[in-house]
Formats: sequence, structure tokens, C-alpha cells
Amino acid sequence: MSVHTEAGEAAFRPEVITFGETMGLLIGGSKGIEHSASLDKSFGGAESTVAMGLARLGHRVGWFSLLGDDPMGRLILKTIRGEGVDVSRARLTAEAPTGLILREQLAGKMSVYYYRKFSAASRMRPEDLDAGYLSQAKFLHLTGITPALSPNCRDTVREAIRIAKSSGVKVVFDPNLRLKLWGLDEARAVLLELAEEADYFLPGLDELKLLYETDDFEEIVGRLRGLKAQSILKGGDDETYVIGPDEVVAVPYFKAKHFVDPIGAGDGFCAGFLSGILRGFSPVEAVRLGNLVGSLVVQTIGDWEGLPTREEADAVLNDKAHVER
Repeated sequence: MSVHTEAGEAAFRPEVITFGETMGLLIGGSKGIEHSASLDKSFGGAESTVAMGLARLGHRVGWFSLLGDDPMGRLILKTIRGEGVDVSRARLTAEAPTGLILREQLAGKMSVYYYRKFSAASRMRPEDLDAGYLSQAKFLHLTGITPALSPNCRDTVREAIRIAKSSGVKVVFDPNLRLKLWGLDEARAVLLELAEEADYFLPGLDELKLLYETDDFEEIVGRLRGLKAQSILKGGDDETYVIGPDEVVAVPYFKAKHFVDPIGAGDGFCAGFLSGILRGFSPVEAVRLGNLVGSLVVQTIGDWEGLPTREEADAVLNDKAHVER
């Protein structure tokens, strides 16, 4: 279990807090998992990727979860801490294991295998939340993965939103629909409920086609305009959409020079977008930064390893030439 002190709390006031499951990750080589003699070891989790992305972009951010007191759990905790993220509310437990992901890409198709049932993170409960800690932040970032893990995780998300709302903390919600975790009907009811509570809503277009049960873009935009949130619609035709009350602004992607691994692009986008909002950018400018971060993530194997620093991101935004030697 992590230990924190009043002095540490006073010294660190997070701008963003997020929480959710992070799992050990084993990636198969060019032969796939079955025939590879070795697997690359890493870890992955939407919320921790956002947290590390924000930390690299120069922001104060906290992340917490329950992890197994096992080699993967300890590796995850140490690495996220080493990235400059506050993990003082994360805990290791001997009562359940850290979840595990196996991933391979063969013949151009990505396959993911989850081993997360009864994982440590699925045991998170509302009483695990530190209300005083949450209330310090400017933003609470949540995804739809956490409420899919278990009924008690769902209750934890709802309680975190209640605490945030009572403290004036803005809620950022990415639905991150995962149909390997729950059925569409159940997911639709919960995710649309949470979208109603968000101040910033960051769905993908394909997700909303399923959640709203329509392929009609104008109908989807109309539904988004009915929310109180500032909605950002990802996954368009080489562009991201900022949904305004009277217009939709399309922000072009940054083209990736070398496409390697698609996982983590959406979470990188979220980190970049939130960084822009924290820096006082307009939604359109913040989306541009988010698009850039997402494009950099997919050029490196792994969910988070390709996340840029603020200096690296700003150099691309400002067309600053790279000096190799």
C-alpha cells in the first residue's frame, strides 16, 4: 500500500486526476504470440497513458488504481511514478492479481487477449476514493472502461463524479467502448448516463454510431449538441470535429510518418487536448495539439512509450527543424 503524508499533499496539487485499470502487456513479435520465442514486456491502461502523457507535457497529474502485489503491479507503479505522475493513492494488494494483456499483429490485423477477470482493479470501491484529494484537481478524467470492470467499479465512477461536481472539478469523459468487457445494451445505458454528467465529452465516431444507433452524422451531431458538455468527436475522415452550438469545426490530423502501433492514439489525443485546455488554448487549438500527440504515439510500439514531451510537441507545432547531430 502506498503511503502519503499531509506535507506531501500540501506540496502537490494535481491539475488532473484520473483512475482506472492498468495491466501488464506482452507483445508478440512478427511471428505472433504462438510462434515467437520471446515477447516484449510493457503495460497498458487508458487512464495511466493519459496521466503519463500529461506529465510529459509538463502538467501535475495524479493516477490511482488497485494493482496486484506482484512483479507486473510493482513494475507499473514504479514506472508511472518515474514518469512524474503522483501515485500516492494507488495501492498494491495481495488479494488479487494485476490484469494481463497479450497482443499481436499478424497479416495487418491486431488481436488483443485480456486476462483481467477478478483482477485487483476490478475490486475498486467508492470507499477507496480520497474525496479531499479529488477535490483539489481542475479536471477529473474518466473512461468507460472502468465502469465495465464490475458493478462496484461502476459505483466508484459515479461517486467520483459526485465528489467532482460538489467541488467544482470539471469531468472529462472518454467512453472508450470495449465490447469484450460488456454487452452493447448495458454499455449504452451506462455510457450515455455518464456522458450527461461530463463537462468535456471525447467520443469516437464509430462508438457513437453504436451508442446512438445511427450512422447519420447530422443526427449524431444533434445528439451531442443536446449535452451540456463541450463535445470533441474523434475518428472522422482524417480529421477531428469540434462540436459547437452553430457549427462543426473539422481539425485535420497530423499525418504519421511511420505508422507502427495504433494502440494509445486516442489516449494520447486526450492528453494533448487536456494539455491545451490547461494552457488556455481554444478547443480548436487544443484539438490540434491532441491530434499531434496521437500521431506521435502510433509511431512507436507500445501504448505510451511514444508520448512526447512539451518541448517535442511544441517543436512540431511550430515547425522547428530537428537537429540530428
